[in-house]
Amino acid sequence: MAGWYELSKSNDGQFRFVLKAGNGEVILTSELYRARASAENGIASVQKNSPDEARYELKQAANGKTFFNLLAANHQVIGTSQMYASEASRATGVASVRNCGPTDKIKDLTASA
Repeated sequence: MAGWYELSKSNDGQFRFVLKAGNGEVILTSELYRARASAENGIASVQKNSPDEARYELKQAANGKTFFNLLAANHQVIGTSQMYASEASRATGVASVRNCGPTDKIKDLTASA
């Protein structure tokens, strides 16, 4: 089952999106955007950049857990993963974003906020 994006609006009126895997697990989270169009542009950027292995910045947090950022061509962070206990788990997360990121399925949850 393919993944999908969920576009939502926060209580303070800002927009964000998450990319979910086919099992419903969040695999990538965006920053907050003031404008809906900016969040939609962020989704388009994930769709374009997620298949490219070179766009992934592999990181380690101070607590030893690993995570990754997906970067645009201009090196700006488009989205950030969850924290993983191991590098192997992080690699699985990257593979999932590479697989699900190109999807054009977007669930608009902004009306429910």
